[in-house]
Amino acid sequence: MKIAALFSGGKDSVYALYWAINQAWDARVLVNISPETQDSWMFHFPNSWITKLQSKSIGIPLITRRTTGKKEEELHDLELALNEAKKYNITGIISGALASEYQKTRIETVCHKLNLKSFSPLWHKNQIMLLKEMVRAGFEIVITSVSAYGMTKEWLGSRIDYEMIKKLEKMASKYGIWPAGEGGEFETLVLDGPIFKKRIIIDESKIHWEKDRGILEITSAHLA
Repeated sequence: MKIAALFSGGKDSVYALYWAINQAWDARVLVNISPETQDSWMFHFPNSWITKLQSKSIGIPLITRRTTGKKEEELHDLELALNEAKKYNITGIISGALASEYQKTRIETVCHKLNLKSFSPLWHKNQIMLLKEMVRAGFEIVITSVSAYGMTKEWLGSRIDYEMIKKLEKMASKYGIWPAGEGGEFETLVLDGPIFKKRIIIDESKIHWEKDRGILEITSAHLA
């Protein structure tokens, strides 16, 4: 299977790519849609420029396209990016969709229009088990945004490890959040893992906090 990977740089899209590579699928290109605001209905907002470093480390070329992030309009930008990806002779798209029907159905609609198959290998997997699989596989995952009750400024920059998974499991039980952040409770960035040839080192970052939500903006990073 010759595929393109919808790639935000967060844990779910990276792990979906890892899954595809383990199936011996031919991942030919990464596709990143970068929204101008954090209110995008479809796409990952914080630190999307880091996908260039991830692409270099993984060794798969990257197509990136900006979008306003406006509801439905961003689908046109996705269509343009996937149409560009077809020059790599792909037959399908893989995404890290977990539980969002909105996201999954719209990806499928665009793929159908472009005569591409759509795959979501993480779809409806147990989210706690999935997080544990990611940690067990050796992925280094950092939290880059939070916007849920109980998640404070101190969460920004934290690594997802087994202790953090326990915290997320408790919060899911107490507050009803999605433990993998599928409801927008938090977003992540992958710094290293089994498909990375070099690790991403964060040189400089700053926190933006407003009321009960915040973002860790990475302003400088390199591969080592």
